[in-house]
Amino acid sequence: MKELCPLDYRYGREDMKSIFYEDSRLQYQMDVESALARAHASLGAIAKEDADEISRIANINTVRPERVKEIEKETRHDVMAMIKAMTEQCRGDSGKYVHLGATSNDIVDTATALQIKAALDIIDKDVDALIYTFAKLAKKERDTLEIGRTHAQFAIPITFGFKISGYIAEMLRHRDRLREVRPRACAGKMAGAVGTGAALGKNFFKVQEAVMKDLGLEYEPAATQVVGRDRYTELICLMANIATSLERYCTEVRNLQRSEIGEASEAFDETKQVGSSTMAHKRNPINSENVCGLARVLRGFVTPTFECQVLWHERDLSNSSAERFTLPHVFTLADEMLKKTDYIFGGLTVHSDIMLRNIESSKGLVMAEPVMMKLTEKGMGRQDAHEVIRKASMAAVDKDRQLRDVLLETEELKGVLTADEIRSAMDPAGYTGGSGEITDRMVAAAEKALGRKV
Repeated sequence: MKELCPLDYRYGREDMKSIFYEDSRLQYQMDVESALARAHASLGAIAKEDADEISRIANINTVRPERVKEIEKETRHDVMAMIKAMTEQCRGDSGKYVHLGATSNDIVDTATALQIKAALDIIDKDVDALIYTFAKLAKKERDTLEIGRTHAQFAIPITFGFKISGYIAEMLRHRDRLREVRPRACAGKMAGAVGTGAALGKNFFKVQEAVMKDLGLEYEPAATQVVGRDRYTELICLMANIATSLERYCTEVRNLQRSEIGEASEAFDETKQVGSSTMAHKRNPINSENVCGLARVLRGFVTPTFECQVLWHERDLSNSSAERFTLPHVFTLADEMLKKTDYIFGGLTVHSDIMLRNIESSKGLVMAEPVMMKLTEKGMGRQDAHEVIRKASMAAVDKDRQLRDVLLETEELKGVLTADEIRSAMDPAGYTGGSGEITDRMVAAAEKALGRKV
């Protein structure tokens, strides 16, 4: 078989991809058709026996995808091909009630809402799994000292658990956003050609409500021929937001695994895994790099999604072809990235000894701030304290000396700070602020959200 898209042969899990396969799409659409028939029957518009018959044949084992494709070659209309194929399989006169009062996009958009609902179920589980992994790691590394960095330069000490606690907070926000977007994203319609429901007659509102209740969906309260595409825009932007967060976490792994930093690294199977075809020593952060690359692809679907929001009058067909790409690819990539990020951090090796070594390599410069704050406690003005420490720091850099030793010789500090007070202020373990408590709070927040202990 010749394959073109990497989702066919390299990326994506079957659970997610199967939601968007062509056979699945057909099944979801027939689920909508059968729900429509049941709604009509419940309101007395058609006989219950006819609705039961339509529901009986509304499956891909009876209405074969091959037959639908065969009819589509003639009709050049995919939904009408399905309707004809369903009608063929109905016994008696039941087939004449298939698609009664509906337009194609009543079926298409409602089926898409069912796909989104199923896909979000998977994404929800992925997000919860990643939050749990982060919480375990944060708890384990609560007090592991690491240098914080700003502008890619040494700043002041943090703990690795504190770093991960920030990831927990961000993913908990995404978790909330997923729950907020669900009712807006999982919305269908059963309102006819331009949204007025005219073909459904006096039962229009009741039919629409009955169909959506049957399928567990919300409905568009004031549709055109389609549900509002602002719903899809919000959804895809959220997926892009989540993907960007994952890229941020994995970029950090890539940086920490750099040879000159070496503070953390991805799992590596020493017995079999190969890092390079020529450089036998290489251990590359390939999974983190993969997540970063896929995030760029996922974000690329944001623009066509916005453009599909702008349709002529009550609707044109320009959105249809684009959305066949956007939704399946975005969900498949998001699922792939979430699972891969979970794998990365679940197997992450934290090199706490190298973290300490890197802090020590600064020769005390990263502890300039706590000494400055200690001086303010002794009554020295903040600006004056800053200038004293700044000059001492520059002298330490110029002469490649320990800042502590330079401070011990600084005239302005004599009689203000003792040698023991300087040494104590320059202990990295004593200057991580609320890192530990913040980590504890975020682990507790994760446990509360997930309903289980870490």
